[in-house]
Amino acid sequence: MHLAGERLALDPAGALFWPARQMLVLSDLHLEKGSHFAARGQLVPPYDTRETLARLAALLRRYGPSQLVFLGDSFHDAAGAARLHATDRATLLHLLSGRQVSWVLGNHDPVAPEALPGESVEELSLGPLLFRHEGQPGARPGEVSGHFHPRAAMPTRCGPVERACFLADGQRLLMPAFGAYTGGLSITAPPVAALFPRGGRAFLLGRERLFSFAVGPMKHLAARSRAEAGSGAAP
Repeated sequence: MHLAGERLALDPAGALFWPARQMLVLSDLHLEKGSHFAARGQLVPPYDTRETLARLAALLRRYGPSQLVFLGDSFHDAAGAARLHATDRATLLHLLSGRQVSWVLGNHDPVAPEALPGESVEELSLGPLLFRHEGQPGARPGEVSGHFHPRAAMPTRCGPVERACFLADGQRLLMPAFGAYTGGLSITAPPVAALFPRGGRAFLLGRERLFSFAVGPMKHLAARSRAEAGSGAAP
C-alpha cells in the first residue's frame, strides 16, 4: 500500500515493513501478559512471550531490517521487562542486537523498558510518516498507530470470518496487535470509527496472505464516540 507517498508492505503476520528505510514496525506485543495475570491468581499458559518472540524472529529473518519500531504496549505493564525469563531476555537481546530500536511508549508501558537497548519516545516522526501508539482524530496524513487491536468480519459464502486486521484510508494506517495474548476491538466500535469516519479498507490477516475489502462510511459511529467523550461516558 501507499501512505503519504511512501510504499509500505503489510505482512500477514501483522507487521509493517518500510522498504525505503529497511524498517519493521510492530504494535501491541503485550509481552509478559501471562506473568502479569499469574501474579494476580489468574493462571494461563506462561508461553506468550516465547511465542511472540518466535514470531518476531521469523519476521526478522524474512526482512532483515536495520531498524525496529515498536508502537507501544510492547510489554503488558511497566514492570514487564523486569519479569522476562532469562532465556526470553537473551532471545530478545539477540533479536535487537545490531539494529536501531525505537520503543514508542503506550498506555500499558508508559516508561522505557528496563535494561533493553533502544530509544524510548512518545511518538516518532520519520519523513512524511508519524508513528504513535494511539491514533488521533484529525491527525495529519501519514499517521501509523496501534492501541485498538482492530478486528473485522469479512463476508464469505460460508458466513462471516472474523480476524485481526490492518485498517487504512489513504491518510492513516491502524496496525493489528502482534502479541500472542491479545484480544481485539471491532473496527465498527466508536473509538475506531472516530478515526475512520469515511470508512477505508480492511486487510484481514491470513496464514500466508491478506484478505482485503472495502469498509463503508462510519460517520454515525464516529458521532456517537464524540458524544460519549463530551458527556464523560466510558467508551
